[in-house]
Parts: sequence; structure tokens; C-alpha cells
Amino acid sequence: MVLTLRKHFAIAVGVAALLATGVAPAVAQPAGPSLVEQLRRDTEAIRALGISGVQARVIGPDGRQSVATSGTADLDTGRPVSANGHFRMASTSKTLVATVILQLEAEGRLSLDDTVEQWLPAVVRGNGNDGSRITLRHLLQHTSGIHDDLPGYTTPQEYYQQRHRVYDPRQLVDRAMAHEPDFAPGEGWAYSNTGYVLLGMTIQKVTGRPAHEEIEHRIVRQLGLDRTRWMGTSPTLPRPHARAYQFFGPGARVDVTEQIPVDHEILSWVTTTRDENRFFRALLDGHLLPAGQLARMKQTVPVNAKTQQMWPGGRYGLGLVERPLSCGGTYWSHEGGDGGYVTLNGVTDDGGRSAVVSMSEARGDTLEHILDQENAASALIDHALCATGPDTP
Repeated sequence: MVLTLRKHFAIAVGVAALLATGVAPAVAQPAGPSLVEQLRRDTEAIRALGISGVQARVIGPDGRQSVATSGTADLDTGRPVSANGHFRMASTSKTLVATVILQLEAEGRLSLDDTVEQWLPAVVRGNGNDGSRITLRHLLQHTSGIHDDLPGYTTPQEYYQQRHRVYDPRQLVDRAMAHEPDFAPGEGWAYSNTGYVLLGMTIQKVTGRPAHEEIEHRIVRQLGLDRTRWMGTSPTLPRPHARAYQFFGPGARVDVTEQIPVDHEILSWVTTTRDENRFFRALLDGHLLPAGQLARMKQTVPVNAKTQQMWPGGRYGLGLVERPLSCGGTYWSHEGGDGGYVTLNGVTDDGGRSAVVSMSEARGDTLEHILDQENAASALIDHALCATGPDTP
């Protein structure tokens, strides 16, 4: 899948990305459960939906960590889920891409008002698409109007046919150019994976190095994320990792661990809950971007009506999502889901408290199952960020 957010979700509800939905109440009571107990309950609630494996990690302002796991990492062997298991970042890597673009802006090497045509001449053209009217800001914020048409699979047969296919970024862009735009640039909002393919191409044009090398140099090494890796066209993950499952419907739960992400340049990053927490905390507390660029990243716009159904109260910045907390205020995140792995995350505005939950099964056969899984994971994030219990960091 592509979240990318999840490509099966795009088929289910006609939205190009799977975005998380409603938040369960999380107002702590004096006699309520501790943070560790609540985290354990929330991972068990996700597991109870039929999800094979769940791992979650919360980090407080003092650096203390709370971890919980549930289910199994392998349905054949019953191997337990590792709290340090790797998973594919999928569309969470869009925040990595956006961070590099904003760093390049801070260095004076590009402007967010630069057009796609300036950096990628003749790439966005045809069927009403016009790269001279689309800016880098439009791409970052999903307001370009470029129609999304990345390959995906909706049946086990399609998965087996496509899992090892390698696409060139230009091939993915050309698929989008076969369609008319969804709207004029800046006149709407629609999640576009293709827009981030173009941003990856822009990074290479500006720096002379592939986007994944810039991410490695500027973010991964800078923060010491030693469990975060770019896998390129490798269809596997580092150990330990849970097997990833896609639930296509009754009797059709398929191990989809082995596959090459459709946009391997951007989506082939794997990580852990520890590293993903560390990245979002560093981003929000100002370790990766100057204050001006971070402020621009957090300037949000409303999403479209279909996405609001799934993501009430949510808004989109530049590669960063703002969502409401049940205890007041908002948090920042960018979930991801690809090849059976679905991950939600959240960090408070000052980077002080963060949470990540990764699930190793995607129940994408019906809208009801998608909503149930997303709601349960969103509730875990909300509880973790709103916690005030006796052991809360």
C-alpha cells in the first residue's frame, strides 16, 4: 500500500490516502489507570479487533519511556511482538522529505514559491497539467491539484503480481499526467503521493544527490537514528520485525511482508517506534529546522470533505498533520501505512511528549474495519498525549 497513507483505503472510500479518524475521550481521572496500564489496555483493544500484532511506545518530557506490545509477530510460529521491531515508515517519510525541502529553503537554495517547472522542466505537462502554475508549497501541502494514480493492489492476486515490480519516479509522474488535474493549483486539497514523488525529484535536482541520501545525511545521521534505514529496492526488512498481513476479507489474510514499495526512493524507509519518536520530537523542538521554517511547516489548511469524514478537526501543514486532542489543544503527526504495516504517531507542540503505535496488519476490506482500526490507534495516541496518571513522565 502507499500512505502512501494506505492504498486499500483509497479504493474503499475514494480517498488517495488513509488518514486517521476520531479520537476517544482521554480526560484522566485521579483514580484512573496509570500510563503503562492505559497503554497496555489500548494495545489490547487494537489486538481485539483482529489485528495480528501491535507495538507502542510513549516518551515523556524527561525522556522516560513506556512500552507495550500485544499479539504475535508471526501467525505461523506464534513468535511474540518485539518492542524494537522494524516496520516500513510509508507516508510518514513525507515529513522527512518536507523537512529536507525546508532546510534547503533556509539555506537559500530554493524558495517554496519556486514552480515545479523551474526545477523539473517539462515534467508536469499535458491534459491541463501545468508545472509553471504549481509551486513547491502546493506540492508540500497537497494543494497542487495533481491527480494521484500510483499503482496498488486490492486482491491477493494483484499483490503477488506486483510485489517485486520497480518503478522509476518519472513513470509514476507520467501516470498522473495521463489525468486532468483535480482542481486548479491552490483551489482545493487532495492527498497526492505524486506530489511527493516530484519533491523527491526536486531534492535531487537541487542538491545533485538522491533524496534518500539527503535524508540520511541531514536527519538520520544528525539524530543518531541507527535503527532507521533506506532499503531501496530490497523487498525485505531488517530483523527483528513482525510479519505484515493484509486482510482482504474473510479467508483472505495474506502475508504481504515481502514487497518493494511503489515509490522506493521515498517510501523504502524502515524504522522503529524508538526512532520515529525521536524524529518527531527533534523536529517539533527545533533541532532540525530554524524557527521560521518550522513555523511555515505548521501553517495549515483545511482538508477536503471526504478526508474530514475520516479525520474530523484535522488540518494539513507542509508534510505535517495537526489534529485535536480530547484534553484540549492539538498535536502534530503524519501516519503511514504500507504493505500491511500501519503506524500512527503524535507529538505535542513543544516536542515534549510523543507516542507511536505500529500495527503489523491492515484490515482494509471494508470501511467499517478501516475505521475501527484507525479509531483504536488514534485513541491510543490521544490517551498517551493527554495522560496525567501517577507514572506519567
